[in-house]
Amino acid sequence: MPDLDLLRSFVSVVDAGGFTRAGERVHRTQSTVSQQIRKLEEKLGCALFRREGRRAVLTEDGERLMGYARRILALSSELHDTVGKAARMEVVRLGLPDDFAVPALTEIISSFARSRPEVRLSVCCDLSCRLSTALAQADLDVVLLKREPGAGPCIASWPERLHWTGAREALPAGDEAVRLVVRPVGCLYRERAIHALERAGRRWRIVYESPNLPGIQAALRGGLGVALLDEQGLEESSAVLDDAFPAIVPTELALIARPGAPAGAQEMAALLQGFCDRDRPRAIAARQAAATMGIGKPLAAEPL
Repeated sequence: MPDLDLLRSFVSVVDAGGFTRAGERVHRTQSTVSQQIRKLEEKLGCALFRREGRRAVLTEDGERLMGYARRILALSSELHDTVGKAARMEVVRLGLPDDFAVPALTEIISSFARSRPEVRLSVCCDLSCRLSTALAQADLDVVLLKREPGAGPCIASWPERLHWTGAREALPAGDEAVRLVVRPVGCLYRERAIHALERAGRRWRIVYESPNLPGIQAALRGGLGVALLDEQGLEESSAVLDDAFPAIVPTELALIARPGAPAGAQEMAALLQGFCDRDRPRAIAARQAAATMGIGKPLAAEPL
């Protein structure tokens, strides 16, 4: 492999059209540039230029080398920038619930990227129980998760009202077992639904399980069963079936940062807090507006 410095001199001669102007570009004398080109020719065993008056014209071998030289120098520059910057780059590891709205995530990431372009953001979307474990093990810096109300210290929290939802035809007839559409084991909503039915003496069976909200919503639209969702997870076409099932104790959406999290994580937490403060009232208001238009069952206003 030719020395990178020799390749730079070679490219500068080509771009400048001569040895004197090339020397000016690389801040070297014409004789030094000429020596470097001779050294490169010796290493490669071929002539790279022929002289036409004051101009240096590429030979066929020189033309072949030109493409390689540019690519090698570009790769060298890219490697230096990427590896060097990555070593110094601050990484913020963010954990979000698997049902956190994609538009919300887009807005937050865009705001963060604009304010902290030197920070790399790593996002993990998962069940809240797994996010909590990852935070405790210092695998995440800041998380937004669902939990039992007042379950521990946090930056901010927001109450979550859960609702039974699904197609009316999915309601059980007589003493038929309630057909449940749920997330995997560990999901707080799943536990709430099963415990409420058990306390009420209602029979139940799981008919569909999905790790994400779109899968749950698709099953509900298909009439497979009923599910327990928070207000932001309800679709405009969802029927609220609270009158047909046991009451549910509220859960909590909590924002938590690990001790010693980097400064970028604190800024991310502030963006998340501001978003949740703005978005939750809007989402609830939109759901209530849909209900008054005859979609689903009207929801009682939630104190914010």
